[in-house]
Formats: sequence, C-alpha cells, structure tokens
Amino acid sequence: MFVLFSNVSFAQQTHYKFDFGSGRIAKGFLNVSSNTRFENNGKYGFDFNSKVKDVKQKGKSPLLTDGVISNQPFYFSVAVPEGNYQVTLTFGDAKAATLTTVKAESRRLMLENVETKAGKFLTKTFIVNIKNRNIAGGQVVVLKPRELTKLDWDDKLTLEFDGHTVLRTMEISKADNQITVFLAGNSTVVNQDDEPWASWGQMIPRFFKPGVAIANHAESGLTLASFIGSGRLSKVLSVMKPGDYLFIEFGHNDQKEKGANDGAYRSYTERLKMFISETRKKGGIPIIVTSTSRRSFDSVGKIQNTLGDFPEAARKVAQSENVALIDLNKMTTQLFNALGEEPSKKAFVHYPANRYPGQNTPLADNTHFNPYGAYEIAKCVVLGIQQQKLGLNKYLINNRPSFDPSQPDDPASWIWPESPKSSLVKPDGN
Repeated sequence: MFVLFSNVSFAQQTHYKFDFGSGRIAKGFLNVSSNTRFENNGKYGFDFNSKVKDVKQKGKSPLLTDGVISNQPFYFSVAVPEGNYQVTLTFGDAKAATLTTVKAESRRLMLENVETKAGKFLTKTFIVNIKNRNIAGGQVVVLKPRELTKLDWDDKLTLEFDGHTVLRTMEISKADNQITVFLAGNSTVVNQDDEPWASWGQMIPRFFKPGVAIANHAESGLTLASFIGSGRLSKVLSVMKPGDYLFIEFGHNDQKEKGANDGAYRSYTERLKMFISETRKKGGIPIIVTSTSRRSFDSVGKIQNTLGDFPEAARKVAQSENVALIDLNKMTTQLFNALGEEPSKKAFVHYPANRYPGQNTPLADNTHFNPYGAYEIAKCVVLGIQQQKLGLNKYLINNRPSFDPSQPDDPASWIWPESPKSSLVKPDGN
C-alpha cells in the first residue's frame, strides 16, 4: 500500500525546473539523477520504490544529452500547495523511437501514446489540479477510509510514466489563470486508483489543452446528499472562480435512498437545483450530466433502463433551470447497444479469476468501467460539450477524431499501459 503523506515544510514552492540524468546540468535547472528520491528530501524525487537508471548520449545540449529511463512504470513527485499546475515535459531518445503515456495523481490520463522517432525530442504541456481537504472557515472534507491513501488527496503532485519513457526535462509552475472544471459525482466519475477500474473523470483531462484544469471531487458511493454532507460541495465552492464549471452527475446511489422525501422528483430534484443555485452565486457555470447506463440487457438484447425516473428528472431540472445538459445516459445506452450484449463486457470490469494479483474470484461488474469503457464515456462527455456549444469547446485538443457513440472504438486496438497496483479494492457502491 502506498504511504502518501509527506513532509509539507517545503510545500510553498510552486515553480521547479528539473534536468534529469547524471550528465551536465543546464543553467537554472535542478539536477535529478536516478538516486534522487522523494522520501530523502521531502521536496521532489522518484517515488514509491520506482526503479530508473541514468542514460547518457552524445550531443551539445545539456538538457538532451542525458535523462532517465526504465523498463517499468515509474513515479516522480513534487511537494506543492493546492492549485492548478502547468507541467511541461521533454522526452525522446537519440537512438530509438519512444512511446510515452503519462498519468497524474490517481491515474488521471494526461498524455496518451505520444510517439517520438529515433533522434527526435518532443515537448508537451498539460495542466494538473492539486487539491487538499481544507475548506475556508476551518472545516475539512470528510474522507472515506479508502481515500486516505489516494494520490489525489496527498500534499504533492505525482506523475506516473509508463515503461517506454525516456524523460529529459520537467518544468512545473503554478497556473492561476486556468478555467477549472469541477466534477461532482460517484464511482462512475471518480478517479479510480486501482486496475482494472476506471471512470470517465480520470480520462477526460487527456482531451483538454492548457487553459482548462479538471478538478475531480467525485467519490464512490456518494449521493447528492452525501456529497453535501461530507463537505465536498463546500470545498468546491470555496475555491471556485467566476467562469469555472461544475459538472454534476448523480443518480446511481440516490435511487437507493428510501426516505419519505426521497425520490427522483423530490429530494433529488431539490438538491440538483441547490447545486445549480450555489454554483451560480459563485459566478460558476453548472452543467447537468445524466447518469451512465448500467450494462443491463433485456430479452431482445437491448439496454434497459435500471435508473428509474432519475435520468428524466435530471433532464427536466436542466430544462427548468436553463442549464446545459450532457445526456450521458442516452449516449452510454447507444454505446453499449452498439457494442452488443457479450462484447460490451469489454467496457466493464469483467475478468476471469487471477487476472490481477489478489483477485481469487471472477469479476463481473455491470456498473463500473474498465479503462477502455471509461475512455469511451469520456469521449461521450466531450461530444456533449461540443453539442452544447460550451465555452470549453475551444480548449479541446486539436486533431481529435470525431466520435459517435453508435460507432465505438474497437476495444482490441485500444492501448492502456496498466498502472502498478497499491491494492485490489472494489469501488464502494456507485
């Protein structure tokens, strides 16, 4: 299990420039060799027992003649305070082609299968949101036990590199001028820590250019009420700026509440309206997202609704409150129907026993997604942003292929470098 909480005495520094490897050090950069360990200085270094080695090559630039390499995923952490950070990386190899995937914090996809040809180097920039538990006024977010060891909630920025990366340089700087997109939801949205689970909230950062930061405050098992009760809405509102967004997706767990005032057209509707009004008071832009469909096929092989009136109630609130709607329930129904009853298992956590360490029984989860399924659903959300003509549109990455939920990507051709596991923990509810 990862041990996450580090020394915070140096955490106020917000700008770092790193030159990796054991060769000449570029002016203005900090040297990071394979022996630079986060646990040794509490400020920056390779983390979680990562094993890397220094590499040297001929050339004139001290930034490109040395670096670090590994044949397995590795982590690099930097202690920073809460906020949005611009991360700029340089990678590539003088002699060989490279293929790089970068994740941040709790498996948030930042860069996907970035190729460099032999002798070529590439620089890429993305934005990472760092959050903490503190709420203005002295309150704190009430975390679940499983969250206490999540990379999302520690006091550092952690990057995960796949085993094909040759890392040359890194610059990290606080970026206060970003539009922040806050995500409120349950386990279909949360940044899942462990393979093979994943959710759309941790895939969607990959589709945005700098200018937008994704701040995922979703957590497994939550309802609108428990998101409020655990202080998460207060936390979001305490750091929201005018022009920021709040995407709201609930329903899976709300439908299990059986109180006298509970139900799609009672407490659920009332709380959705409260989320909207409180966001608008802060100058934010609320977006309603209907709940993802479960993998439940009827007798004729089509997805059936298992969420009762909750998707329709969300649609009606969006209409009555003049809020943009991303109808993820409709799009995921199309997606799973297009895949088909048996092939759709490729989008969910369906695996035979012993596929993962410590997994002694088969996994047959028809609610939670694997990385491929989460990625396809993130594409649905991106499509919704385009259809609603949100201001976020201009920050979507260039040259992305068009997407139609009725024509999903082939799961057999989708590449996902799996992350090292900290534990095999099934998500807590939805």
